[in-house]
Amino acid sequence: MNKKERVDAALRGDPVDRVPASMWGHDFLREWDPQTLAEAMIENYSRYDWDFMKVNPRATYHVEGWGVKVRPSGEQYKAPIIEDTPIKSASDWKRIRTLDSDQGVLGEQLKALQLINHSVGYDAYFVQTIFCPLGVAKYLAGNKAEPVLHTIREDRNAMHAALRVITETFTNYAIACLEEGASGIFYATNGWAVEGMLTQDQYREFGEQYDLEILEAIKHRAKLNILHNCGTHIYFDLLADYPVHAINWAATLEGNPDLAEGKRRSGQAVMGGISEKTTLKNGSPDQVQEEVEKALEATGERHFLLAPGCSIPPETPARNLEAIRSSLS
Repeated sequence: MNKKERVDAALRGDPVDRVPASMWGHDFLREWDPQTLAEAMIENYSRYDWDFMKVNPRATYHVEGWGVKVRPSGEQYKAPIIEDTPIKSASDWKRIRTLDSDQGVLGEQLKALQLINHSVGYDAYFVQTIFCPLGVAKYLAGNKAEPVLHTIREDRNAMHAALRVITETFTNYAIACLEEGASGIFYATNGWAVEGMLTQDQYREFGEQYDLEILEAIKHRAKLNILHNCGTHIYFDLLADYPVHAINWAATLEGNPDLAEGKRRSGQAVMGGISEKTTLKNGSPDQVQEEVEKALEATGERHFLLAPGCSIPPETPARNLEAIRSSLS
């Protein structure tokens, strides 16, 4: 099987010659320029011979076009620093306007996708990361949830107005990503669809309707759309029937279904199995391989793609990534 055939078979639940795998994470030093971002993504893909690529841009690319001021940390293992945000009060949410996909930072990200497509698009699927509108709103407020929660409580119309603009912007942007060769979207909930953040009814109102608008717009255009349900104690069943090809979550974290249970409850292909912040970061290659074996056993190697539960830390040892790949050979 070639890489696309392997992924397609896994998504269908058909037998595979080996389970497809990929790992992804930030390169905090190189994610500021389309050329170097593309190079970093291609290097990770090529070095470990992954079966597909999840593009991992800087998180703030979603909001810089609206005036969020960000600077690089200048450190290999430290995320960018947000210095200013246009959201100072609830009324500010009503001032944002739709962004053009081909302008500014969004346009730069499309350039990176062009470069990635030229390098790997023939051989493998690659997907661009897009945050859910609530996740974008959090970054608009300086990567702080409280301003969003406050507006939901005190001025729901203002929050809906902002979510409507964000949804329109990223629906158009998702389509533009596919036009530049991306195989689909890695759609991240950013910890909003979890117990303790919003109730399920609140997520239906402020999350689900906007999620579905974006995903419905691209479901017939994409080969690989992935839902990343982020966090602990996730509302797994609430999002389990989203129109995507696979669901990714941290199956080893507290309050989340394991891979077998998630596969049973969703009827979808599942993606995960690697504990990126513990075993992968701090464990030995043998421990990593044990975790791979457990994931393969739990899923029966069907309807399954091996992946982290979330972005892997930049300091992850190369030997542990090599252990993942060698254990599948």
